[in-house]
Amino acid sequence: MIDFTAAEIAQITGGELAANPHLTPASVVTDSREASPGSLYVAKAGEQADGHDFIGSAVASGAVLTLAERLVTDESGLPYPSVIVPDAVLAMGALAAAAVERIRQARAQRGEPFSVVGITGSAGKTTTKDLLAGILSAQGPTVAPQGSYNGEVGVPLTVFQATADTRYLVIEMGATGIGHIEYLCGMVRPEVGVVLCVGTAHAGEFGGVENIAIAKGELAEAIPADGTVILNLDDGRVAAMRNRAVAPVLGFSADGSADAGVRAENLTLDDAGQPVFDAHFPDGSTHAVSSQLIGLHHVNNLLAAAAAAYALGVPPEEIAASLSSQKASSRWRMERTERPDGVTVINDAYNANPESMRAALKTLAQLGRERRTWAVLGAMLELGEDSIREHTAVGTQVVRLNIDQLLVVGQEARALYISAINEGSWGSEALFAADLDEAEAILDEQLLPGDLVLFKSSNGVGLRHLGDRIALRGQATSAAPASASTHGPTLGGEGSEQL
Repeated sequence: MIDFTAAEIAQITGGELAANPHLTPASVVTDSREASPGSLYVAKAGEQADGHDFIGSAVASGAVLTLAERLVTDESGLPYPSVIVPDAVLAMGALAAAAVERIRQARAQRGEPFSVVGITGSAGKTTTKDLLAGILSAQGPTVAPQGSYNGEVGVPLTVFQATADTRYLVIEMGATGIGHIEYLCGMVRPEVGVVLCVGTAHAGEFGGVENIAIAKGELAEAIPADGTVILNLDDGRVAAMRNRAVAPVLGFSADGSADAGVRAENLTLDDAGQPVFDAHFPDGSTHAVSSQLIGLHHVNNLLAAAAAAYALGVPPEEIAASLSSQKASSRWRMERTERPDGVTVINDAYNANPESMRAALKTLAQLGRERRTWAVLGAMLELGEDSIREHTAVGTQVVRLNIDQLLVVGQEARALYISAINEGSWGSEALFAADLDEAEAILDEQLLPGDLVLFKSSNGVGLRHLGDRIALRGQATSAAPASASTHGPTLGGEGSEQL
């Protein structure tokens, strides 16, 4: 973390200092359980709890300063060391912006480059972030988010991990409305911006898919003329963002579009469902990529990471080699576990929207040609008035892909179950469970050796945890990546689905 004294924090945030002005926090936390000696604890009233109630706990764990919206005193009536601000989250953002600027200045004074990359899209942000960070970490010190920290709290927390030695800062950018990405871009000022796709997730919250495109395009608009905008030319709404960019545009395409500087050629899936293709680069070179990620839908993520790395000057042969060596590093994203009894579990239930649901089901069908396949599906949340229509479409797709067994979990997804029945999946082929416990009992009773089972739902449904329990039956061994955080922040909804 870049060092700031308490007095500097107060000045940057416009806060009122109630502490020793020379205190210098060593880290920033938003969860009192994560406080350690030297921490700055950020307190704010949230949906579930008021962070101010945990200031004492944070201080007891070693926090030396609090960024808070009101002064809190200890049992003796003495105020805890604090900087009091009107809005703690906005204050975090101001402090993060100052940290990025200090890193830029420090590295410029030493004649060393520093690059910030912003990544957004309705799906694939975290995977693309992980892939790009994997490529860049071989080139120099790289900081990227834990898990899916991508909002007004998660982005500052990522920034606070950076130091004056950081060469690359990779920022995942989510949004729940117009103006959110513009705010994040103002905070970190990226030189490279990647827009992956415009989907229908959160369409109800945004007021329609066109508003999602407006929000995502804020990243393209924010990149300066000497930077690079990376756009998915296979998505019409994303491709149209080239008209909003002042920076040069580098397009990528999984469909082999000739207009794309980075594109996939000779694309196939191997027997494990992993993409294999030749990556074509703007310098005219072509390099083989054999990905260890599962599913054809990851090709766009691989190409996006390749394009961003190319824009940052990484040699194409090193990009291809890195993409071929990387496994999934964030949890619950096509995470495959082989149980001792021969059951294969694919847990892709960190989030879900119509596009990612269709992609996961296609992958299940491709992998399960000679096995009995299970689709354990929960609701796709925040679809607004499109919810019934989109769930109905997924139920139809399950049947048309010849998935053997469908288990729908929860009332919010019931339209999916009804749709599958109406499409012709009758009797025991389509099952409905009112909750996770009922679904778990069904799976324990009916899963057989050799079955292939996919778990897919929005984060808020909690289906990923059922997937974990089913995967661990019989002391299974798993290649699942370690979770990035045991608790996660208490503010700003990080870890929930921000588009």
